[in-house]
Amino acid sequence: MIVIDHDATVPPFEQLRAGLLAAVTSNELAAGQKLPTVRRLAEDLGIAPGTVARAYRELEAAEIIETRGRNGTFVSATGDPTRQQVQRAAAVFAEQIRTLSFDADEALALVTAALRGADPARG
Repeated sequence: MIVIDHDATVPPFEQLRAGLLAAVTSNELAAGQKLPTVRRLAEDLGIAPGTVARAYRELEAAEIIETRGRNGTFVSATGDPTRQQVQRAAAVFAEQIRTLSFDADEALALVTAALRGADPARG
């Protein structure tokens, strides 16, 4: 459940956007699941309908959710687009490693170090 902290420095639309994104990423909201109307969610959260509409617009632009006209707004049926982008990036990386004939285990170690913020050149 998303809760808006009205005293936070993060704007309510961003809290809502991040909360919905987290719910989709964690599968709390499943692909194809219908979301509340803008007015209903605004009422439930105690925020302005324009705030919900802005969060919905940003999530729709990122292909996290989709609006189906009068049928309502739904979690995108294609699944988590962030995960899809990461999968595409991984496929491109893997192809580049194969093209360079680089050792896969060493490449994975470099990626792991980079993701953890370590300097891959220093091991």
